[in-house]
Amino acid sequence: MSSTSRKAATLTIAGVIVAAAFGYMMFGGLESNVVYFLTPAELVARGEGVYDRAVRLGGQVAPGSVQWDANALDLKFRVREGTHEVVVHSKGAPPQMFRDGMGVVVEGKYVRAANGQSVFESKNLMIKHSEEYRAPKDGQMPQEMYKSLIKGVSS
Repeated sequence: MSSTSRKAATLTIAGVIVAAAFGYMMFGGLESNVVYFLTPAELVARGEGVYDRAVRLGGQVAPGSVQWDANALDLKFRVREGTHEVVVHSKGAPPQMFRDGMGVVVEGKYVRAANGQSVFESKNLMIKHSEEYRAPKDGQMPQEMYKSLIKGVSS
């Protein structure tokens, strides 16, 4: 075998190994690292299979459901989508713009509470915000600008 054909064979084998390694990284390890994004209706519909698994839950903060204990940094609220709601519990301070009616995405696990009611234990709370920047007008309070972030309220 000539040195040229030996180099070509070596490069071909190396290319196949690199492609196989890349393919495994892209697809092989994906199943164990997928975090699902579910609405409250989808979460409840999954039944037993969703408990104690890392998932993302998205929806709106149900109006009047926010219970915030600033001393304990303890937050409870309900995430709603249509008529379905899920109770969410989070430790730590919420984002500054967190409000009733705001779109949120929470990462965590759906668990059974001691009282038998299921609760979504959140590790990470993210709010949906507008991607549009508007500078406040003279005399306008920032809270007035937040109205565009709450579904159903126009500014």
